[in-house]
Amino acid sequence: MEMDSLNNKNWIVKAWNSGFLPLGLLRAFFGAGMIALAMIAYQHFGNAEQGGSTKSGYTAFLTIIFIGIVVILFDTLLRNKQITTISAVYFGLLMGLLLGSIFSTIMDPFLFDWESIQKNTDFASRIIVQRNLLRAFSTAICIYICISTLLQTKDEFRFIIPYIEFSKQVKGSKPFILDTSAIIDGRIADLCETKILDNRLIVPRFVLKELHALSDSADKLKRNRGRRGLDILKSLQTNNKVELQVHEGEPTEMKGITQVDEKLVILAKNIGGKVVTNDFNLNKIAQLQGVEVVNLNEVSNALKPIVLPGEHFFIKIAKQGDQIGQGVGYLEDGTMVVVDQGRQYIGQDVNVQVTSALQTPSGRMIFAKVDNQTT
Repeated sequence: MEMDSLNNKNWIVKAWNSGFLPLGLLRAFFGAGMIALAMIAYQHFGNAEQGGSTKSGYTAFLTIIFIGIVVILFDTLLRNKQITTISAVYFGLLMGLLLGSIFSTIMDPFLFDWESIQKNTDFASRIIVQRNLLRAFSTAICIYICISTLLQTKDEFRFIIPYIEFSKQVKGSKPFILDTSAIIDGRIADLCETKILDNRLIVPRFVLKELHALSDSADKLKRNRGRRGLDILKSLQTNNKVELQVHEGEPTEMKGITQVDEKLVILAKNIGGKVVTNDFNLNKIAQLQGVEVVNLNEVSNALKPIVLPGEHFFIKIAKQGDQIGQGVGYLEDGTMVVVDQGRQYIGQDVNVQVTSALQTPSGRMIFAKVDNQTT
């Protein structure tokens, strides 16, 4: 019984935190309110003593119910709503109404001779209708222009009160902004499959354009890389373990900048995200500008098993090294092993003893010597 009660409480908490329960309650209260309004409208318009009729009452009732159903359906079907879009529409509407009212008030003395109109009462009613139409027309134009402008620049403006700026707050972990190289690399998709990442993944529009350009390239190698990147994105998009979002807007700081690396750094600073890449140069540039970077090579190296000096293992010498007598082999994960005096064993499996290991951002390198006692 206690276990069942605990499970029920956990379900309620999860439903509330996910927003499912609050939205359900809101829609239920809204539906009840619309039904109550529809009943009131039916009684008002259907009252014969007040000049109404049963037909008018039914029409009012059904109209209100229909509007309520349309509003709930629209809210349910329109998922992933963004506060920036809603804010742009809201403030655009307010600005449009204000500008329309100001414009109409300024134009009234120039368009209408009110002294002449007041003398002719029959003509006055017609002029008032024209004036209201003009006000509605100018207000509609102002509202359209304001909302359109704010929707197109919603990623660039901030609502500022003296000394207080309302900037975008990132909920939970910082989002990961994917670089072209990280997408083509493909290891980010493998990481998502492990469920170790709960960060939102963001693919900027300019990165998508670069991938499309690579996939249409005349160079076969570039074309294959671009198509691989698009395939990786498609797999991430269909993966329900991760949230992938395409970022459409570009901050004003990006205007005139063509380099993708610079745009990534600016976007990361603007939205408070981390750049995911395996590009060594981008890693350094981002760190110099105070932007956090997740280097996939460093993540991969951190997950490789640690090899300590003195350990023994067998390795196949694949080629000669840079120094005299050196041979080079590779572990299964691609780690390079430089074997002292191993050149004579090229093509053979030999037992080596680890002397030291070097960790770099571009990878791990192991130095070893041939164990002549057991070879």
